[in-house]
Parts: sequence; C-alpha cells; structure tokens
Amino acid sequence: MAQIEQLTKGVLKGHRRSIAKAITLIENNEPDARKIVSKLYPKTGNAHVIGVTGPTGSGKSTLIEKLIRELRKRGKTVGVVAVDPTSPFTGGAFLGDRVRMQEHSTDEGVFIRSMATRNALGGLAKTTNDVIQVLDASGKDIVIVETVGAGQSEVEIVRIAHTVLVVLAPGLGDDIQAIKAGIMEIGDIFVVNKADRENANKAVSDIQAMLEMNTERTGWKPSVLKTTALTGEGITELLARTDEHKDYLKMGALETSRKEKVKSELAEAIKQKIAESMIEDLKRTGDWEELTQKILARETDPYTAADTLLEKAKRNQQRTRCNG
Repeated sequence: MAQIEQLTKGVLKGHRRSIAKAITLIENNEPDARKIVSKLYPKTGNAHVIGVTGPTGSGKSTLIEKLIRELRKRGKTVGVVAVDPTSPFTGGAFLGDRVRMQEHSTDEGVFIRSMATRNALGGLAKTTNDVIQVLDASGKDIVIVETVGAGQSEVEIVRIAHTVLVVLAPGLGDDIQAIKAGIMEIGDIFVVNKADRENANKAVSDIQAMLEMNTERTGWKPSVLKTTALTGEGITELLARTDEHKDYLKMGALETSRKEKVKSELAEAIKQKIAESMIEDLKRTGDWEELTQKILARETDPYTAADTLLEKAKRNQQRTRCNG
C-alpha cells in the first residue's frame, strides 16, 4: 500500500517516472492499477481531451507534433496517448509516433506514450481511458489521443474525447469512404491536411457538402479547415477552432458529455468485473479443462465451448436461487 501511495503522490506532482510506471501497471492490468486509478480519480476532470482520428497516411502524427509545439509556446502542458496497432511479434506497440515526436521527449511539460491496441476494437486500447485519467491527474492541460486509423469502429473515440478532430488528406482515395463509414457523425472539426497537394480544395468542398446533408446533427456546427502539418500552416487556426469548441462545451454541452462519459465508464467497469469474476469461477470447474481439450482436438470451437460453459453457469445460478 505504501508503494501505491508513493506512486500516486508522484503522479500528482507530475513526476515523469511515476506517470510512466502507473501507465505500465494499467497496460499490464496489474492488481495495483485499479487502486491507483481510484486514488487519482478525484483529481481528474481538468484536462481538455482532444481525439485525433483519420486514415493512415493523413499525417495525424505530424499534425500532433505541430499542435504540441504551438501549445507549449502558449505555456500549456500536454499529454499524448498514441494508440498503435499491436505488433504481431511482441504484442507491444509500434513506436513510430514517439520517433516522430522525439524532440519533445525531453520537455518536462510533455508526456508521450505509445500504447498497443492489443486487438481491441474501436481503434483504442481498452485501457486508454485510465491512461487519460493518469495524465489528467498529473496536471496536463491538454491530453491528445491519436487512434490507429479511420473506419466504422473509430466512433469509440467520441466516448473519451471532448473534441474530436478527423484528419483527412487529398488524394488518399479512401478518405471520403472513411467519412461514409461513420466518421461524419463524430467529428467536431474536420482537417484536410497536406493542403499543399492537388485537389485539397475539392476535398474541403466534398466534406462541407456531406456535412450540410447531415440534417440530424444539432448544436455545434462542425467546420472544415486546411493544414499543412510539415510547415505548420493552419495550426494556429485549428487551435483557435478547438478553443471555440471547448467554450461551446462549457455553455452546457460539457455536463451532458461528462454524464455520458461516466455512464460509459461505469458500464465498462461492470462488464470487466463481471467477465473477470465469471471466468475465474468457470476455470474452477472440470468443464473448463475438458472443453479446452476438446478445442485442442478440434472437436468443438471456442464460441460453442463458451456457450456451453455460460449455459451451465446460468443453470447453476438458477439452481442456487431455488435452493436458497
């Protein structure tokens, strides 16, 4: 317990080593991870969380690097969670994002962490939200979350971010398709990056036309901005629009957003608790080992075996209630 107290104090003081260690415990799902998150939670809720999503090749990481640079000029502290695809060899994250942002790694006001999705759907690691809480509690003014790509599953970013930036680039071919896949509904600001390329204006016009067709959306009106991340062009305007969205949220939408976020966090925590408890109970039965052997022998498959175990667990619960 003394170690947890020490680690928690270190995070609250913004000590990089403590932050890194806390995040590692969370990523590895260590028993102490939940205790740390519980102790830090009362100190959270101050950081503005910006989600950055978009197709591979749109320049998200370069854009984030320029955002960090501009935010630091303004005296803001920044945390970055770069959610990478899981390496098929090590199970860890590809660290390309940290390489691209390397010049900020020695800045005490910036903390960058690459996380592996570990095959989690939605472009986010399951533990991303807890990592955001650690960075928030450590005193970071802004927390930027970069997802692995764009597509139908990327809508999960809206559950954890206050402001969602959808980054696209002209000439990728799949950018408009990515929007059609469900991104249109979650973007607060659309960024056409690499605006020095041909067809950048056409990409802006296409996105604006699609936004106008979305008549169901009320309240905040998403805008479309052009940036050239390599040169930094358009970054100031992008941050100005992000600040406008933050102010908009403060007028009432933020409370609704926070409530939905808390509901989502609670549901996820319950799912995890139930799943872990149920799995431990099932492992104690002889059926678990028996079905494992059947799967190995190709006599059944994991899904059918899971149905068998859950059905039996349900019957046992009903029997226990009747006997009680």
